Amino acid sequence: MKLYITLLLSLFITAQGFSQQLSGKVIDAETNAPLIGATIKNKSGIATTDNSGNFKIDCQLNGPLTVSYIGYATSSQIIADCTQELVVKLAMAENKLGEVEITASSSKEKLLLTEPRSIVQLDTTELQRGNGLFLSEAINTNVPGVQMQQRTIAGGQSFNIRGYGNGLGFRGASNNFDGQGSKVYLNGIPLTDAEGITVLDDIDFGSIDKVEVTKGPSGTLYGLAIAGVVNLQTKKAAKNTTSIGQNTMLGSYGLFRSTTQVAIGGENSSVLINYGIQEFDGFMDHTQSHKDFVNVMGDFKLNEKQSITAYLGYSDSYDERNGELTITQYEEKDYSGNSRYIQNDAHSAVKSFRAGIGQTYKFNEHFSNTTTFFGSTLKMDNSSAGGWNDKAPLNYGLRSTLDVNYKLSDNISINGITGIELQTSTAVANSYGMVADSTNLEGYNVVGGIRSIQSATNSTAAYFTQWTLLLPKSFSVTAGLGISTMKVELQDRLWGTKSNTPGSAVPQIIRNRYDDLISPTVSINKKINDKASVYVTYSVGYKAPVGSQFYIPYTNEVNKGLVPEKGTQIEVGTKGSLLNNHLYYEVAVFNARFEDKMSTVAVSDPEQTTTLYSYITNSGSLNNNGFEALIKYEAIKEGGGFFTSIAPFANLTYSDFKYDNFSYQKIGSSNAGLDSAITENYDGNQVAGVSPLVYNFGMDVNTQIGLYGNVTYNFRDAMYFTSDEANETESYTLVNAKLGFKKSYGSFGFDVYAGANNITSEQYYQMVFVNQLNDAYIPAPNEINYFGGVNLNYKF
Repeated sequence: MKLYITLLLSLFITAQGFSQQLSGKVIDAETNAPLIGATIKNKSGIATTDNSGNFKIDCQLNGPLTVSYIGYATSSQIIADCTQELVVKLAMAENKLGEVEITASSSKEKLLLTEPRSIVQLDTTELQRGNGLFLSEAINTNVPGVQMQQRTIAGGQSFNIRGYGNGLGFRGASNNFDGQGSKVYLNGIPLTDAEGITVLDDIDFGSIDKVEVTKGPSGTLYGLAIAGVVNLQTKKAAKNTTSIGQNTMLGSYGLFRSTTQVAIGGENSSVLINYGIQEFDGFMDHTQSHKDFVNVMGDFKLNEKQSITAYLGYSDSYDERNGELTITQYEEKDYSGNSRYIQNDAHSAVKSFRAGIGQTYKFNEHFSNTTTFFGSTLKMDNSSAGGWNDKAPLNYGLRSTLDVNYKLSDNISINGITGIELQTSTAVANSYGMVADSTNLEGYNVVGGIRSIQSATNSTAAYFTQWTLLLPKSFSVTAGLGISTMKVELQDRLWGTKSNTPGSAVPQIIRNRYDDLISPTVSINKKINDKASVYVTYSVGYKAPVGSQFYIPYTNEVNKGLVPEKGTQIEVGTKGSLLNNHLYYEVAVFNARFEDKMSTVAVSDPEQTTTLYSYITNSGSLNNNGFEALIKYEAIKEGGGFFTSIAPFANLTYSDFKYDNFSYQKIGSSNAGLDSAITENYDGNQVAGVSPLVYNFGMDVNTQIGLYGNVTYNFRDAMYFTSDEANETESYTLVNAKLGFKKSYGSFGFDVYAGANNITSEQYYQMVFVNQLNDAYIPAPNEINYFGGVNLNYKF
């Protein structure tokens, strides 16, 4: 009997052990904040933490238990006591594929992996694959759906994001003459002014440490951003480290760069000072480039609640231009340039000061505020075939956001971001003709008589709120609303000498405004465990007309009928990490529709003998359907053999972009030989300036002994560069490679490298001007070119 009782008692105790549950909590090791949705695993099953970070799981005595959470290092431990509550503190991990924080989001996690829209981030791996000096190389190789072009080796940059990247153009239909439609930020400071124009000539891209590209209309959080947003972040000093570095690079065509860095990093503060000089002789006549720059970046943690970030940048850049090549010049590889540009000593010179200071204050676990004040001043002069222009813009404003997070129940929480961005830009622009230098008739032309002096003041305001509701079953719903306004005032400073007559109908001051530009966003996201997600998103954005577009000088009228362009996008996508975090992928399909696109209407005289004037009007739409995919695979990750890492990557873009009910009116000759209005209808044609198929792939390799290298392959399909589909580029492929050796000996470290671009000596272009014949191509070097350098660093 005693034997039966003993057996029953043993079975009862054993059953109790199997059914006993382990209770615990998962928190951030630094802040002690609860981690919501962490995954707990043992042999008995899987559990997740609730909105307070708590969990329960069947206990496995003396068995292993692992705890994981996106962005944190996984914890593994043996359970010795099932009755004691377990507190697991997770430390932030080094960024894994997809587990990087994004700039602005209503999600509490703010992670790329769980953000319900297409966002691509580039870090030093992507930015330094080549020489690291020209952002276009990194963007065009690593960001599907985005093309970055430039007019000179280091200036005149513009983005085309999902088919939108163009201003109006003086020949009527849309072109890509200047950077409009996308908004660009540097360390939280808008580089895009209040008019919507982005000048990047003065930015040193070699100082950039991180790039984030948000694709598609982004009006909810960023105001007038119809195409998307590019956030740039400069390098920062490492924590608890003081170092000095000297980097030197040489390359083909007289490329020379020297930078000196001083980094001071403490426990609660850091300062990085970066000074450099960059020169380039150019591979064509009259294409020299020079840039001096200094950047200062500081971070200061005042206490557990308050931190401050400050940035100061100065740049002095000068880039010569030799103009666009005609189609014939490009096809014959005649890179002599445009004689009218060269005769006028065409160039772009920019001196700039940019500064910003921001504060983040955490009131409690539910509320925090980040406010940034920013300002910039630029002194610009440039000349082209058309003449000389001076401009001195001043830009200032603020951006302030309030982050909120609340737990509504055990399985439901809500997080939000609410804020405001205010910006004002003022500028006085002088325009001059150019004439021959009578003292040196064989030299460059000089500045002639003044044509215009125009003072402009532009102000924008964006008010926004966006909220994410976390629901059971790993669902979340995001909804937001942005409201933007824009005011424009133009003053003719020569009115007193040109139009100051009794009864003059020419206005001295012109004003216009665009109010209540409402940009909603709605998203539904489903997390698949903590490794992947699927989403659907609807977003809206606007682009308001610039000052030169809503005034008709011939009739002295403000074009009140002109309305802002509107972009709407529906996107369905998935992103995630597979194969034990070795493979990261993003896939997106979308329809982006840009309505009320601006075009021109030409007006002839009553006798139909000449064009009297033209004015801007809203025409049709761009109907852009696309597919984008990227993968990054870490075939060897933290390997213990000769290879410490082997990481291939690939991406693909397919674009089916068409004009919809889009027309352009010009004056041409009728059958009778008279001037007559001719309307060109582009309905159904492919959108100019976009290649239907683009793909890139490559591989990064690192070894135990310090050798590293990479190789990239780029393919860009042929594209039309006039909207009538009469002119088309050739497709091209590029092969680039880099090999280096880096090592540290105690406090001293060095990196020696060499690389080659365009290894197959392919003819290709830096930029193609859309709808601007006879001007067409700005070529890139059509021969293999080399670079190499040495980076030295000493840690105190």
